[in-house]
Amino acid sequence: MKQSLPVAGSREVRAYALQIARNHPRMLWLALGLHALAALAGLAAPRLIGQLVEAVEKGTTVATVDRTIALLAGFLLVQAILTRYARFISQSLGEEVLAELREDFVENTLALPVGVVESAGSGDLLTRTSRDVDQLGWSVRWALPEWTIAVITAILTFVAALSVGWWVALPCLLGVPPLVIGLRWYLARAKEGYLRENASYSQISETLTESTEGARTIEALGIGHERVAALDADCAGSYAAERYTLRLRTVFFPSMELSYLLPTVATLLFGGWLYTQGSVSLGEVTAATLYVQMLIDPVDRIVSILDELQVGGASLARLLGVAQVPDDRVATGAQPLGEKLDARDVHFSYVEGRDVLHGIDLSVGVGERIAMVGPSGAGKSTLGRLLAGIHPPRAGSVTVGGVGLTELPLDDLRGHVALVTQEHHVFAGTVRENIALAAAHVATDEEVWASLAAVDADSWVRAFPEGLQEKVGSGGRALSAAQAQQVALARLVLADPHTLVLDEATSLIDPRAARHLERSLAAVLHGRTVIAIAHRLFSAHDADRVAVVEDGTISEFGSHDELVAAGGSYAALWESWNGGNDRHGAPSD
Repeated sequence: MKQSLPVAGSREVRAYALQIARNHPRMLWLALGLHALAALAGLAAPRLIGQLVEAVEKGTTVATVDRTIALLAGFLLVQAILTRYARFISQSLGEEVLAELREDFVENTLALPVGVVESAGSGDLLTRTSRDVDQLGWSVRWALPEWTIAVITAILTFVAALSVGWWVALPCLLGVPPLVIGLRWYLARAKEGYLRENASYSQISETLTESTEGARTIEALGIGHERVAALDADCAGSYAAERYTLRLRTVFFPSMELSYLLPTVATLLFGGWLYTQGSVSLGEVTAATLYVQMLIDPVDRIVSILDELQVGGASLARLLGVAQVPDDRVATGAQPLGEKLDARDVHFSYVEGRDVLHGIDLSVGVGERIAMVGPSGAGKSTLGRLLAGIHPPRAGSVTVGGVGLTELPLDDLRGHVALVTQEHHVFAGTVRENIALAAAHVATDEEVWASLAAVDADSWVRAFPEGLQEKVGSGGRALSAAQAQQVALARLVLADPHTLVLDEATSLIDPRAARHLERSLAAVLHGRTVIAIAHRLFSAHDADRVAVVEDGTISEFGSHDELVAAGGSYAALWESWNGGNDRHGAPSD
């Protein structure tokens, strides 16, 4: 069952924003100071123009006009220079903040429990990693600096308008009711609307990803129309979400236009009336009207960019929500006494109330090789994941050296137990980088070549023109599924954990090559504990003991010879598999 990742609340978003501000006090105050000075320089124009109007009314000289024009040009030049550096500092600050946000998000994402990632699905996380990060980047780089400039400009302009006379406040107050009512109405609905909109994008990504990855299965089962219908439903949900936010904007912005126009018209009319009464001069009416007119642009930007900030805030809430996923392990600080792996009365369920493992007991001796076999869906891979510490058991315990696997920090755990499955990822980079990333130290070329040789991969790597420096992955040489699997196994050899859980780790490799590879690995991993989950029974034949998993329990446990002699499920499975291999010419051993 798919579960969405959590979304941070408003309090967490505000706390994170304040923390970011505290991390960059110098750049923040420098940017605010420069913006304030730039706004002050721009406020000189209405006052100068008002004085010029008064001078013209009383009779003036060309020299006075020229001097006023020169002053206007000087203030505009100063404003342009200050604005340039203010924007530069603001955008530099934005880049630093965005870098921190991305680093925090990546760190929180990598710390997610694997089970949570699987239950959430790839669409939600992919949308947060791409669309939400991009949207937040736009908000941090552009929207937030512009909004800050607009707020500073609006405050200083209003103060400048009041400096003309107290009466300017009265017409300005006329625009407050529609502004406040419109903002309260919009803000009460916008965040929920944009969160719903972003969630709809996650669902579309999820459906597209599943349909693309499972295209062959969909075609084979003839259920393409059902997948199209599912995508149509997702698009309909996204359309409804976007239509809702669009409706908010179509109501909100027109109401804001009214709040802009009323003060300007009222200032001109009220100031004109005061002028006829002899209470104010023509220059004061001119300056006041110009100041109020100047308020329109910053207030309009405050309101318009507020919409962008709502989108950015929703994206930030989704990114911060990743950090709110509860950890599935609590490090106690206890140190394992040895490497003995034990599972006691283990129960586990992916969905509450439906266990897939039922009271499993398994004790694996140090250096022992255990093979787990059984029908598909019996619980082999699930048990393997619990033995590797990927999931905590619902009930019972899985310990190494007497310490629960989920009581160990991940770095410590991977030094004791590591899991390799048939699902592998080749990172964009060189062959050497792909393998060396598993080492706890800086690996030498000799160590990397040795790990490749241990998994029979050194020959095809040496055939590359650049050898270990050959670029692979996205943008580089594409590796086959079998080669990618060998790269993953080479990482495992270099990581050098004591206990290995191999979940069909050679399933993508040709059976004959896989047989040789497993023998090579066995030689390299001699003395280490190995738990191999496989459908190729030569792994079971070579193992010290075999665990037969059926319906979430271990139905048989013993050596290959003991289980064949017992004539149970394993004996039937061995006879069927061995005979089938003989008929097809594969090694039967």
